[in-house]
Amino acid sequence: AEMGLGIVTDLGPAGAGGLCGLAWRGSEGTVCYFPLSNKGFPPELAACLADPGWPKVCHDAKTHLSLLAARGVNLEGLAFDTMVASYLVNPVLGEADLEELARSYLDVSLPEAEFGPFNLPAHLPAEEAARFAAVRLAAMEPLKEKLSGRLREDGLWELFTTVELPLTPVLFAMERAGVAVDLPFLRQLGAEMATQLARLEEEIYTLAGGRFNLNSPKQLAKVLFEDLKLPVKKKTKTGYSTDAEVLEELAPEHPVVARLLDYRQLAKLKSTYVDALQAVVDPRDGRVHTTFNQAITATGRLSSAEPNLQNIPVRSEEGRRIRKAFIAGGPDALLLAADYSQIELRVLAHFSNDPAFLAAFREGDDIHRRTAAEVFGVPEEAVTPAMRNLAKAINFGIIYGQTPYGLAKVLGVSPSEADSYIKRYFQRYQGVREYLVRTVEEARSRKYVTTLLGRRRYLPDLAGQNRVARAYAERMARNTPIQGTAADIIKVAMVRIYHRLKGSSLRAKLILQVHDELIFELPREELHPLAVLVREEMENAVRLNVPLVVEVKAGVNWAEMEVVLTRA
Repeated sequence: AEMGLGIVTDLGPAGAGGLCGLAWRGSEGTVCYFPLSNKGFPPELAACLADPGWPKVCHDAKTHLSLLAARGVNLEGLAFDTMVASYLVNPVLGEADLEELARSYLDVSLPEAEFGPFNLPAHLPAEEAARFAAVRLAAMEPLKEKLSGRLREDGLWELFTTVELPLTPVLFAMERAGVAVDLPFLRQLGAEMATQLARLEEEIYTLAGGRFNLNSPKQLAKVLFEDLKLPVKKKTKTGYSTDAEVLEELAPEHPVVARLLDYRQLAKLKSTYVDALQAVVDPRDGRVHTTFNQAITATGRLSSAEPNLQNIPVRSEEGRRIRKAFIAGGPDALLLAADYSQIELRVLAHFSNDPAFLAAFREGDDIHRRTAAEVFGVPEEAVTPAMRNLAKAINFGIIYGQTPYGLAKVLGVSPSEADSYIKRYFQRYQGVREYLVRTVEEARSRKYVTTLLGRRRYLPDLAGQNRVARAYAERMARNTPIQGTAADIIKVAMVRIYHRLKGSSLRAKLILQVHDELIFELPREELHPLAVLVREEMENAVRLNVPLVVEVKAGVNWAEMEVVLTRA
């Protein structure tokens, strides 16, 4: 029989988040509560939890997996997760707690928990903890039925059962594995950055004609607009704005502004990454263990927190040096990175069926070079690097619903020139234009958009009176099916690769996902078999009208990698 499962944790000073009890409810409605001490976990209970033939229903199963694993217990047989199901039914709710779902779907008010659905204050008597858990478990069965019905009605059942639910143990395994970090290198990098910042600071004082607090917007504004008499670009309620946008505009006016921008960028890299990463390395294993959020983003993308490992910079030289700190753990280990090539543009080609887009990807052309040739009306061999960069910005600008004004800022041209580029683009790619128009019209009538696998995003503002909110919703209507489909595809690949690795003799582990890229840690001798397995699963995750292409690289750290597999 199926069991509803609830973990009771003690978040008081003594418990500090530890597991203090386990509650479950059988199909006949009987609730059992088992208080747990620190002396060990009952083997009979551990065996039940590890039995894949005994289906379990949870709310936030990844937390259950984590807390049980900390006690040396495996949880198998996950049959339903009310939090993940509610996220699919209505992504706006995000990581909704059980109380919120009970109110929304069952019109039931659960007694408020101070810290979350099954978290209790310290030292609560077992009888009280049992009553507390029983009320919550009683709500889970009808909630499961309601959510199951909605998932089936909305065409989300397959996405839930074959992608999102199986993904939870994959994410937990990734979090548990963590990523090895080179602490001495990070410390050295931090010291070098501190020296660079001190030098930049002195340069700024020299150029500005005096010392001031660089981190004080008020003092900086006085220096720029009163002492140096630079033109005021934007005012705020409290004075002159000195945000990044203003400084970018002022850069040609005085050399101090460029140095200020360099200082801000370097200071942010140092504090956000170099210093913060050192603080979160687990001293027990020398690794960083991020948390992957499965039920937050409206598009279906995963997010990463504490620390966020999905936004480690890659474009600047300093950013690439930070990536060098992420290393293969062990003397004979490697990191392998498998990256989807231009997956969002391939998804756009699939949805739009634009002949020129389809041909470019089917023939293995450089899509940005071909776009440049089309937009600028020159042969492909005459396309310059500058033209290709413009075309690349236009291609991605189209996906993200960029306005002529937004594209103009990216390209450094006037809005009218950017508008002419967009018009020429749509003249050449009629199928893309028709698809984007059709998508917004359908979304306006249905009030939602869907990805290839049926994931929904509701956009009520499409029919609203607020012009700004409506324009934003239109951009989301164009972007979500593309970005969300790309997210769905890599999730399918993650689940399949995880199960293939589990059923093989390979010791390689999936340790990180950065949107279109998967990172693995592996023994050196497994490099070729893993590369073949990963590329095969990623390129065949779904079938599009154009091929999915994956580039596989490997190296001893995340920054210095070489291509592993070449194509015939």
